[in-house]
This record gives sequence, C-alpha cells and structure tokens, in this order.
Amino acid sequence: MSFDETQNASFDEIIDRRGTHSVKWDMMETLYGVSAEDGISMWVADMDFRPPQCVQDAVKQMHEHGVYGYFGDDSKYRDAICWWMQERHGWTVDPAHIFSTHGLVNGTAMCLDAFTEKGDGVVLFTPVYHAFAKVINASERDLCELEMPIVDGRLTLDFEAFDAQMKGHEKMLILCSPHNPGGRVWTREELEGVAAFAKRHDLILVSDEIHHDLTMPGQQHIPMAHIDGIEDRLVMMTAATKTFNIAGSHVGNVIIADDTLRARFATRMAALGMSPNSFGLHMVTAAYSHEGAKWVDELRDYIAENARVFDEGINAIPGLRSMPLEATYLAWVDFEGTGMTREEFTERVTKEAKIAVNYGPTFGKGGDSFLRFNIATPRSVVKEAVARMQNAFGDLQ
Repeated sequence: MSFDETQNASFDEIIDRRGTHSVKWDMMETLYGVSAEDGISMWVADMDFRPPQCVQDAVKQMHEHGVYGYFGDDSKYRDAICWWMQERHGWTVDPAHIFSTHGLVNGTAMCLDAFTEKGDGVVLFTPVYHAFAKVINASERDLCELEMPIVDGRLTLDFEAFDAQMKGHEKMLILCSPHNPGGRVWTREELEGVAAFAKRHDLILVSDEIHHDLTMPGQQHIPMAHIDGIEDRLVMMTAATKTFNIAGSHVGNVIIADDTLRARFATRMAALGMSPNSFGLHMVTAAYSHEGAKWVDELRDYIAENARVFDEGINAIPGLRSMPLEATYLAWVDFEGTGMTREEFTERVTKEAKIAVNYGPTFGKGGDSFLRFNIATPRSVVKEAVARMQNAFGDLQ
C-alpha cells in the first residue's frame, strides 16, 4: 500500500496498526485467514484515522497529571453531550436523562435486561448490526428477524409484511438509525412508520443512532426523539465513539426522557454497579466541541469521496453492486449477480484479493449474498482494495 494522496494529510497518512492490539488488524488472520503482512483489513467498524487534536490533548493532559483516580462531577461531560445534540442535530436533551454505559453494545444489553424478560421477543429489521443478535441470543430472549426488502437498490421497510410476521410475545424493537450495514438514512415518513409499528405492537423502541454524525453530503439524519407520540416507549442511544474513532474508550449514552423507563433503567444500572471510565468521559467532553465539529465535517467529506471511489470501482465489476451510501463508512456489496456461491465469492475476496471483510450472514436474514467493507481508511488503501477486487474478479470483465 503506497502513500499517494496529499490533499488531507491527517486522513491520508498510513498509520501502521499492526502489533498494537488492534482487533481490526491483529485478529484478521485468525478470523479470516488474511495475513496482516500483505492483507487489507476492512471489517471491524473503526477507522484507520487518529481522532482530532482536541481528543489527543485531553488524553495527554491526563497523562501529564499522572493520577488516574475515580471521576467526579460529570457536569461538563453532560453539557458537552447536550451541546452537540443541539448544535448538530437540533435535539434538546435534558442532562438528567443521560446514562453512560460501556459502549452501545453494553447499552443494548442493559436495555434488554431492564425492559424484557427471558423468552420475550425482540424485533430486528434485518440485515442489521450483528452485535444486536449476539446479545439477544446470549440473554435468552427470542430473536425475531423481519427481513427488509430491497427496492430500487436500497433497503426499505415493509410494515404490512412485518405486521403479518408478529407473534404477540414481542416486547422490544431495536432500530439502527442510520442503518448499518445498508447505509440508509431513514426518512421522517419511515421513522413515523417505525413509531406506529412500535405502538401498534406495544414495543419498547430502542433507537441506536451511533452513526448519526456520519451522513453523506445532502443527507439529514432525524433523531427518533423528534417523532411525536412515542416518548413513553422510546430509548435513545448515541455515542461519540464511531464519530471520533475512540471505540476503545467504551463509552456510550443511553438517553431516556420518560420518567418510568428512566427509573427502571437506573435501577438496573445501580444493581449491576455500572459506572463509566474516566478516559472515555474526558475524551468525549473534548470531542464534542467546535474543534471536534470542524474535524467531523472534514471527515465526512473525505469518507464521501472514498465512497465515490469505492463504488465506482466495485460497480464496474460485472455482477457486483455496492448499495448507495447515505450514511456510515460501511459499504454493503451484493455479489448475487456473479452467479457464484457465497463460499466462492468470499474466497476470492479473502484469498485472492486478500481483504478481510464482514460476512453478510452474520447480519441476519437478507445478508447471504453480501459482504461489508469498511472504507474509513486512507484513500490509497481504498484504491488498492478496488484494484485487488477488480483483479480477483477479472474473469467477469
């Protein structure tokens, strides 16, 4: 992989993450058989970019102080979250409504623990982020997968079909907004449909909005909290971790406006002795700032161009189709048109192109013919990956 871009040094820089306990790079050979020596890691959803300087400075300040004791007075942290949600999403958040969890997978697990019982049905619109199913199954809830149809190349919501599949024991719906892996930014009409579906079936609605800052130009994310009439069943989940590439800090926000739901969640948090780590709180407080906002704007432009380069190259391969990306940095590529089996096209990607990617079936129903590619990496790497894919499927040209 060569350094061939100079437009934005902070994002174009090749940062060698091998041997740093990076799951994305140091586990790719174990899990995918792709050597980190000559392979490209495009699976785990973290970025190959350093966070903005304001985040680095916050960690440096902690290091220079040198005492890592218990964190107290989180008012600036809460204020930073509230400022960001208002400034970036037009969403007014009461700081008293914010809980801090160890990331949003933990937040999801906490919601299952607080609001459902063993054997209860938990609804997912699939294909969707694989960790949801993992925690649902591990907590002995009943995973209810409602497969989304693809219309005009995009994942869509068919509520009439979804209604027909409900069994009556479902207690919760977990929504991914924006959607991972399909890259959808749900419209207001679609979100109103989700809200009506949740009300119709008396479901707690957990809206995971971790990718809400990472929209493509011209796209506008709408917080589920802006949809009327569902406050009494709504749990919002957000985080700075995807936005600023600080997933290792393991800190996320569960935001609950309804008093009854908030009390139930607080009880479970207390019962499990949950409290956040100080590194994450310092990093988030620094990230949610004017400096952090400027960095995010530059990041979004960079990812948008990466998406253009990736899609142009992948869609030029007969039989492959990269779903149009409205948000996130995760490309969802369909191989059905190749006529190959899942094993055949996956082997070409991992063995010939030497690219580690997420396998579609892990995202649930509707994922069999797909692979997910992480394009939040220097553009030279994206170009190299495209070239390898075109070579690996060269016989289809």
